[in-house]
Amino acid sequence: MADSVTVSAVEDGTRLLRWFGRNYPSMPHREFYRLCRGGQIRINSSRCKGTEVLHAGDVVRIPPTIREFAEVPKKTESGEQFSLSDLEKLRHAMIYNDDDIVVFNKPAGLAVQGGSGIRKSIDKMAAALFPYHKISLVHRLDKETSGLLVVAKNQRAAQILSRAFQTKTAKKEYVALLNGDVKENHGVIDNYLLKGRAFDTPERENGTGAHPSHAITEYRVLSRVSGVLTWILFSPKTGRTHQLRLHSALSLGAPIVGDSLYGRNKKMVDGLESMFTTNNLFLFAYRITLQHPSTGRLMTFRAPVPSFMDAVMKLLELELP
Repeated sequence: MADSVTVSAVEDGTRLLRWFGRNYPSMPHREFYRLCRGGQIRINSSRCKGTEVLHAGDVVRIPPTIREFAEVPKKTESGEQFSLSDLEKLRHAMIYNDDDIVVFNKPAGLAVQGGSGIRKSIDKMAAALFPYHKISLVHRLDKETSGLLVVAKNQRAAQILSRAFQTKTAKKEYVALLNGDVKENHGVIDNYLLKGRAFDTPERENGTGAHPSHAITEYRVLSRVSGVLTWILFSPKTGRTHQLRLHSALSLGAPIVGDSLYGRNKKMVDGLESMFTTNNLFLFAYRITLQHPSTGRLMTFRAPVPSFMDAVMKLLELELP
């Protein structure tokens, strides 16, 4: 018996061939077109050619003979392993999608880029979701950080967006909960970072000839909790590894809550530990503003905070900017 699937809002504007490629990545093109010609694949009960553009709410008829093509390799050439369930979770994490970009609300704990020892990563999983696109990362988030991640779906978009993030014409904003009281309501942190340390000048080296990287972060305190926690908005002007985590712990003297790397030596004030039932990092990529690579239209994306942060925000009466 054939299945019927309703096209979601994030899939609006996708061509039928690409839609099938995402959901049935092992299906050959010739089989897809054969089923269209035979009327086994239909849109809203009507015959189709395969080139149609889908819209949210359209109902696609799925013949039972293609279920086998829904399987994806459990192990990629890079050694990564992910399941159909993992791909479906990532699909639900999409907050925007068109032919040039896809924007994910990345969960904490999921790596952005594959590598040695990485079981699953967004770049490889996105390539499986969009097998007919050239997936490219244009900026990064730490594995522990949650929030907005923009991914390019073709080479032209990748070049334009990579340049936008490098030159900071694309603006990123983060919210974080810090374990400590930041005295100044706003400011700019401007120093140099190298291997988990901060320096005031670029000349300082670590004995190997490596120079620290210039790192700049603007910040604004949104609210404070009893003088022991600080709810803060970060606007990084550079993109160094662990920049916000290091600037919080070393420059502001208040590590991000849940930071096991740079906050492990600072205990939380007695009585507050009980409200944090997770070890997740309380750093969230909340808002991104950029120009669309094809239309040039200025777009701002916002994402809902993850549940582990939302519960604490409600308890402490913290608000987003």
